[in-house]
This record gives sequence, structure tokens and C-alpha cells, in this order.
Amino acid sequence: MFDERGFDETTVDHIAAAVDISPRSFFRYFPSKEDVVLGDPMIYGEPVRQRLAQALGTMPVWEALREGFEAVMENVESNPEWALRATRVMISTPSLRTRNTEKHLTWMAVLEPLVADALTGPEVERHYRARAVTLAALTCLDVSSAEWVYRGGEVTSRVLLDEAFQMLRPAILAD
Repeated sequence: MFDERGFDETTVDHIAAAVDISPRSFFRYFPSKEDVVLGDPMIYGEPVRQRLAQALGTMPVWEALREGFEAVMENVESNPEWALRATRVMISTPSLRTRNTEKHLTWMAVLEPLVADALTGPEVERHYRARAVTLAALTCLDVSSAEWVYRGGEVTSRVLLDEAFQMLRPAILAD
């Protein structure tokens, strides 16, 4: 519905009517219209955190961050048509892009300490570097998701994410 009408043009009344509930009931399920598209940020953030924590024991930080995002890729690949529509709506709607940024800041709060613990050096410096590297990884996820939409899903989101990580790899690994 959002993809057809546009997010801002689709009202809670439209959504409620489509699923045969009252608008009041809608708010029992979702705090806001944005939550229909993005939902709880930790639904995907927690699996990313778990994969990252496991990967940090066996691979360098940058590769471990990429491995953490496998949780997202698996979800996307479980229903690529829905994921492509949802991503298209998200990147074309300013309020959803803002919520997506907020989601990534929530992820940052749980990913950054793991990354910092895997780095060496003084604590303040480790956390600074961890924030920079983690935000760079989240940016790779964002840009590859947008590129996936721009290309109409013709190249998989996983391939695009791998390419984004590869593009930044030399800068991340440079000392």
C-alpha cells in the first residue's frame, strides 16, 4: 500500500480498513505509522550483534562487521520482493529515513562496545575508532540498500553490501 500510494499519502485509516480493524486498534499494534515499515530496531539489531560477537573471535573487525550484517541479508533474502518494496518506501520517505538513522544509532550503541573490545590501544582511542568503523559499516548497509532499490533488485543486496565493504576496506585497514 505504501509503495503504491506513497507513505505520506497512506493514512492510518487506509491501513486499518485494508486489514479490517479500527484505527484505534491499529495503535494497539503499532505506536506509529513508521513502525509498520521499520518496526522495533532491535528485531534485526540483536541478531546482528550476536553474529558480530561470534565473528570477532575469529576474524578482523571489518570482516566481522560484514559478517554481522549476514543476519540482515538472510532476512532480506527470505522475502526479497517485500524487502525491496519496504526499502523503496523507506528511502523515498524523509520521516522513514530519519527513523532508519535512529535505528542505526540504536544498533551503534550495542555494536560499538564489541568492536572497541576487539581493538587495541587506550580505551578512549579504541572507542573513537570503534564508533568510526561501526558507523562506516552501517553506511555501507545504507548505501547498498539504496543501490539495490536504484537497480530494481537486479543485483542482490548481498553482492552490493560486499562491494560497499570492499570499497572502504583499504581505508579502514590503513594505519
